[in-house]
Amino acid sequence: EVQLVESGGGSVQVGGSLRLSCAASSPRLCVGWFRQAPGKEREGVATINSRSITTYTASVKGRFTISRDNADTTLYLQMNNLKPEDSAMYFCAAADKWSCFKQTDIGYWGQGTQVTVSS
Repeated sequence: EVQLVESGGGSVQVGGSLRLSCAASSPRLCVGWFRQAPGKEREGVATINSRSITTYTASVKGRFTISRDNADTTLYLQMNNLKPEDSAMYFCAAADKWSCFKQTDIGYWGQGTQVTVSS
């Protein structure tokens, strides 16, 4: 059983920054961040695999950066120039496959951390 524990969420004003962290109990081939706003489906935000190949959803490209530490057990999401539409519960996710941008790819989920962006 892989455990994922997120931290770093909070409230910020438009244009501000936050950094999310996710501690994993063991490294996986692919890890990433998903988000879910009230009344909306959960969506992939950014993923990175063990070959350091990254994928971003279009709305965050140029603003968010995903990275992982050398031990591949801590995942980060640096979020800059935040917008109200970025407000959501952010979930850390992991998979035992090279690509994990779809919910159906994910084998492990964290509990989530709330991000709220106010204008």
